[in-house]
Parts: sequence; structure tokens; C-alpha cells
Amino acid sequence: MEQLPVGNAVNGTGWTPVDLDFRLSPAVLAEILDGGQTFAWDATGTTTYGGAARGHAWEIGLSADGTVLARSPTGGDPILLTDYFALDTDFAALTDALPWRSDPVLAKAVRQWPGLRILRQDPAEALLGFLCSSTKQIVQIKEILRLFARHFGKHLHGATHALPSWETLAAVPEDELRRHKTGYRARYIAAVARRLADWPDLPLRIRSLPYPEARAMLTDLPGVGGKIADCVLLFAGGHLGAFPVDTWIANVLRTEYHLADWPLPQLRRFGEVHFGPHAGLAQQYLFAAARRRRALRVL
Repeated sequence: MEQLPVGNAVNGTGWTPVDLDFRLSPAVLAEILDGGQTFAWDATGTTTYGGAARGHAWEIGLSADGTVLARSPTGGDPILLTDYFALDTDFAALTDALPWRSDPVLAKAVRQWPGLRILRQDPAEALLGFLCSSTKQIVQIKEILRLFARHFGKHLHGATHALPSWETLAAVPEDELRRHKTGYRARYIAAVARRLADWPDLPLRIRSLPYPEARAMLTDLPGVGGKIADCVLLFAGGHLGAFPVDTWIANVLRTEYHLADWPLPQLRRFGEVHFGPHAGLAQQYLFAAARRRRALRVL
């Protein structure tokens, strides 16, 4: 392996580049792993994260030149993370194809977040995460999922556990699910688990179906509305045209794009039409920029 200079936050042995050409700034890595696409990672240093993906425990960090590094105490091959980070997708070209040249709001967001990309998560895990996300902040969603992983999932390494399968959750009584800070969501989690116990390939099927069919399949599940479905389709299903409209995006569209009186379905349709076939990537730029503005106001 090529010897790479490492920053103060990345130390010890066993670090391997995910790909020698894969470089990110600390801020962009943080936005990808800890900005709401996924709930699988926790910061362990200024540029390092620990979590689970593809059946293994991982540490992810940056070298001094921004190369993304990984090591796995459970023996995971970093090649697994090339798929997780969707390195076979040219996000630079997809970003260039977005309408940033005629859209100053999007252009500013793109300049702020160079290298931003969409993860390719496990659809079953993403479905569980976003089903737990309603009216919850990221830290609260992570807490629910960590409780599920610790009590029902496979132990991987140290304090890291894999999320339980839907088949496993189907055998857990609803009242026990509720004891893990799920609240009213326990009813939907239990119902979805029972449905998927009889249809275990449904989450993976969303990758091979056209977007409208995949969305309809997900929204047919108990408790899965359009926003949850679009999050799963975008962050795990490979449907980069999916345009989730949450509170952040609705606020951006209503204020920055002067769509104050538009209801959520029309805002979603505007995003799909205005931003084009990779609208979900534009959504992530706008989402990251909105979160940065909020953080700066708080400071």
C-alpha cells in the first residue's frame, strides 16, 4: 500500500485508502456521514468516524491530503466501501449537469460543498432508519437505532452492533419495540417487519424498478409516506431523481425560490422538474447549505 501522510486525527496502523483518487474535505465527509443521509456513523475525532456498513465494523478518516481512509476491526475489505460511497458514479459530472449556471441558489450551495455525493446504503437498513426519523433529530434517530442494534442485532466489535434484520424484528413484540424510544413508530415498525418477513426481497427490489413503481411499493408499507420513501430511494435505492421534501427543503424552496404558498406535493414536483433527472443530488446540496446557514446563525 502507498504510504500516505496522515493528519493528527488519523493515527495507528491498518488504514487503507478506500480509493487513491477519493478525496474529500473534513466538512464534506462530515456532511456525507453525519448529515442525515445515514445514521450509521458517529464522530470519533475531528476527521474520523466509527460505525457499521456492509456487515462489518469500520473506522473512516482522512489523510492530510484528504484521501478517504478506512480500517475494519472485523476484517472488512475496503473494496466494500467503494460500493458504499458509490465510487462508480461520477458525481462531479452529475453535479455539472445540474442547472447551477442559471440558479444562483444552487450555484452557491455547489461551491460550498465540493465533492458532495450520495451514499449507496443497504435498502433494508435505510428503510428502518427513515421509518424511525419522523419528527426526530439525527441524534435521536441514532439513539433508537443503536438501541435496536444492541438489543436485537449481531455484535460486530467493541460497542458496535449491526442493525437487526426485518425478519428478526418481526419476532419482537410491539410493546418491546416501544421500550426502545420508538414511541408511536413501534406500531409501524412492527407492521412493516411482519410484511417484510413474508416479502424479504422487497427492499432490494426498489433498485431494479422504475422510480414510480418503487415509490408506490414503499408507500404501500405501513407508516411509509412519500418523504420516507423518497429518502430510501435516494440514499439506498439508486434513484437519484428522488426529491425528498422535509422541513429544511420546504423552507429553502419557499423562501429562496419564492414558492411561499406551495403545498408539499407541488414543492416536490417543482424540485423534480426544475433540477432534472438528478434532482436528489441538488436536494443534498441545498440541504447541506441550509444546515450550514442554521449552524452559523446559532454560532
